[in-house]
Amino acid sequence: MMIEGTIIAAADRICKKSPRSIPLMKRFHLPLWLVETRFVRRKTPIPLDPRMIGEKEHMLLELRAMRKRTLAFLEETMNRDLKDYRWPHPFLGMLNMYEWFEMIAAHQLRHAKQVKEISKHLPKVVGNSQT
Repeated sequence: MMIEGTIIAAADRICKKSPRSIPLMKRFHLPLWLVETRFVRRKTPIPLDPRMIGEKEHMLLELRAMRKRTLAFLEETMNRDLKDYRWPHPFLGMLNMYEWFEMIAAHQLRHAKQVKEISKHLPKVVGNSQT
């Protein structure tokens, strides 16, 4: 949620202005498929906001609201060409607006892989429902 919220806030702010001219050599970046792989493990440059941690149902509502905002942004900008709007990713390099939205999807897949990896190491305890 934090990453997606940060991306949407930046996209909102940046697309209200004219796109900056970025030299061709500065436009190169690492491929987005690296985000979803778990070859390179990175720590986020954005510290976790403890206020965002809460009960499961509340957090799922917040996640749905964030995704709704993301989809609304895409709907609002559907008829605009946003490829010239760019800003740097801390690890990958300079991404355009469309690549940032691809990054949201890749980031979510990365977290799904993390959850699967963690679940493999959890004890397989079956509780007795009659106790």
